[in-house]
Amino acid sequence: MKHIFRSVTSIIILVAILSACKTVKNLPAAATGKSRAVFVGTWTLSGISYDGLVPGTVQNVFDQAPPNDFKGSTWKLYNSGDGVYTLANGTSQNIFWSVNNNGPNGGQIFQFKKLYQGDKAKNVTEGYQLLVNYNDGKTMAVKSPIGLGNQTAYIIFSFTKNQ
Repeated sequence: MKHIFRSVTSIIILVAILSACKTVKNLPAAATGKSRAVFVGTWTLSGISYDGLVPGTVQNVFDQAPPNDFKGSTWKLYNSGDGVYTLANGTSQNIFWSVNNNGPNGGQIFQFKKLYQGDKAKNVTEGYQLLVNYNDGKTMAVKSPIGLGNQTAYIIFSFTKNQ
């Protein structure tokens, strides 16, 4: 019985790790509607929490680093859609971001693509989508869905606006 429990637990953890923050193919175009202006500015990732996951289960987010490595990171989002995030260790990543207003239950989706030297945003089709819990222009929380068997768990990223 213990062996079966360990096997099932191991499989669940492996599925969570492999599906964590999967790359999303063919990001939809940004929708018009709710203002994206509340996203523009410099944000600090001030907290990370988990809904339906044990902390430490997910080893890598955004195909870059463990979730805790993003704590304290700075995200600069410009009105043009350009942006950059910088981890506490100094690692920076250029991004192109947008807001899709066609999320679940009429909610917003914050989506971004990683851009490397020579990339044009229009030619990059893979990226990441985060469900917007709230954004009042001063604080923001977005959650990354993680497929866990037939359920969905989330990593929740909380931001505070600097500028």
